[in-house]
Amino acid sequence: MISGRVNPGFRLEDQGISGLSRVHYNLTEAALVDAAVRRGEGELGQGGTILVSTGEFTGRSPKDKFTVRTPTTEDTIWWENNAAMDPEPFERLHRDMLDYLVGREVFVQDLVAGADPEHSINVRLVNELAWHNLFIRHMLRRPERAALDHFMADYTVINCPGFKANPARHGCRSETVIAVNIDARLILIANTEYAGENKKSIFGLMNYLLPEKGVMPMHGSANHATDDPEDAAVFFGLSGTGKTTLSADPNRTLLGDDEHGWSDRGIFNFEGGCYAKTIHLSPEAEPEIYATCSMFGTVIENMVYDADTRALDYEDASLTENMRCAYPLDYIPNASKTGQAGHPRNVVMLTCDAFGVLPPIARLTPAQAMYHFLSGFTAKMAGTERGLTEPQPVFSTCFGAPFMPRRPEVYGKLLRDKIERHGASCWLVNSGWTAGAYGTGSRMPIIATRALLTAALDGSLEDVEFRKDPNFGFDVPVAVPGVADVLLDPRRTWDDPEAYDVQAARLVAMFAENFEQYLAYVDDDLKSVALS
Repeated sequence: MISGRVNPGFRLEDQGISGLSRVHYNLTEAALVDAAVRRGEGELGQGGTILVSTGEFTGRSPKDKFTVRTPTTEDTIWWENNAAMDPEPFERLHRDMLDYLVGREVFVQDLVAGADPEHSINVRLVNELAWHNLFIRHMLRRPERAALDHFMADYTVINCPGFKANPARHGCRSETVIAVNIDARLILIANTEYAGENKKSIFGLMNYLLPEKGVMPMHGSANHATDDPEDAAVFFGLSGTGKTTLSADPNRTLLGDDEHGWSDRGIFNFEGGCYAKTIHLSPEAEPEIYATCSMFGTVIENMVYDADTRALDYEDASLTENMRCAYPLDYIPNASKTGQAGHPRNVVMLTCDAFGVLPPIARLTPAQAMYHFLSGFTAKMAGTERGLTEPQPVFSTCFGAPFMPRRPEVYGKLLRDKIERHGASCWLVNSGWTAGAYGTGSRMPIIATRALLTAALDGSLEDVEFRKDPNFGFDVPVAVPGVADVLLDPRRTWDDPEAYDVQAARLVAMFAENFEQYLAYVDDDLKSVALS
């Protein structure tokens, strides 16, 4: 049985998927919420949200992600960072997943990744779970209903959380697998209900495809000045560093919170929705995101709630620190309708420093920007990956190593060239700890971070006095209106300044050791930053 709207000349049977009990093509939000509740996948929440739990998998499974090694990918994939799978076990995995689907009900969405039509791809998502289909309908860009009559997919994702892989038969590590086959234009996901695998698999694909077109794919959020798309800003950062929160500024227009491209025409969002962390979410600090948690169709993932009233508990992390909500971009009042803007005037690199060493903001030269981009220092936040229960200092190149199929220098060169060509100002912003390391210090006040970012984006920060940081050599403002002076000098926030010096020396040494892997690939300007 078939329901929904689809190109009549392009059915699942064309991709070898047959024998299904029911196929639902391109259902809208109301129908998908209804299906998820009917099938017992979740419960209806306040305002018509859908409340779901992902069970064992409350974060990504990066060690279970594989790329199929083919003549096409042999010399283009960064194999030290991307696990390889041979074509034969991938084919067995594909056939076995198709056999698993026989007699089952599936949900299909035909969607677009990329707001710029010159660089977008058409993606078909085949989901075993209705709420996964709703999630990805939020996260990617939805074609006009009439366009579905002639939609042709460039790539297909098949996601079966109920299927368990066999490592010996399928060439993987465990019963969970995310396998990407560039040549077959196919992505297979099995044995995980964590919805983020759907969107990140597409992000990784875009990260592979776009550099060949001279487009810089970015793991970051973006916004622009109200009524001025030419005054744009990009915020790089890993999960938990503040990309979603800081880009959802009520005084600026939001492009998106996670995945963007920078082409010769400007920046553009890959997605059509946001996937925001909800731990400690409050209407005072993040009113726009908080409001989405009671809007129809929003997916509320892994949150504790009252069984009778369905009221959400934003403080209870007993299921996971990585509790999230997924919603379409138009739920944010000031979101861009086009998903496109001009070249960014400001590039912001967000880090969550669990050592309590870095200042809340620093101005970077282009060479320093490349150094920190390739270093990608932050702390993985609790819950973003399985088994992670507290922040862990980490160097994730390009602020997104798990999603980078090519060598980091490819992305670094693209970013450097675009910064130099378009004259963007670069900033390093620490949303992590102050007055001590994690466990003794406190999290950087969001109000102070917002004030510093506002000063950077409106240009007023360029006019204040700066000092040279003795540890990293970048410029740090001495005083900024609305921000306590002591906060700008992290050494002064520590009760024991000498303990700060020890911690700072430790962090500098970690940076230097990590950057050794890039010295053979970078120019003299970057080497001078790394070796200074």
